[in-house]
Amino acid sequence: QVQLVESGGGLVQPGGSLRLSCVASGSILSIYVMGWYRQAPGKQRELVATIVSDDSTHYADSGTGRFAISRDNAKKTVFLQMNSLKPEDTAVYYCYAVIRRAATTTPSAYWGQGTQVTVSS
Repeated sequence: QVQLVESGGGLVQPGGSLRLSCVASGSILSIYVMGWYRQAPGKQRELVATIVSDDSTHYADSGTGRFAISRDNAKKTVFLQMNSLKPEDTAVYYCYAVIRRAATTTPSAYWGQGTQVTVSS
């Protein structure tokens, strides 16, 4: 089994910062991609940022210049530093990873349970 557990969400004022963390655990052989998606009420889940095993990153336009994704491969952890937060960043943020489990030949996608981020004064 593989689990992704997020932390770091909460309530923050506009212009503030939050740092999300996601730890992967279980019978993991390799982690290819880690990233973050978000889903606001009444909207579809959307990409925020991803980082692959060579540390190359991709950001949605909404987070470019404000968000920074990073990973600690040894700790199987991905981070999302969010600065200059806006009310429209309010959403449930989900951790995402493409992982190959031990004793398997193909990778699969996994999701965390989500962490709420609310930006409000």
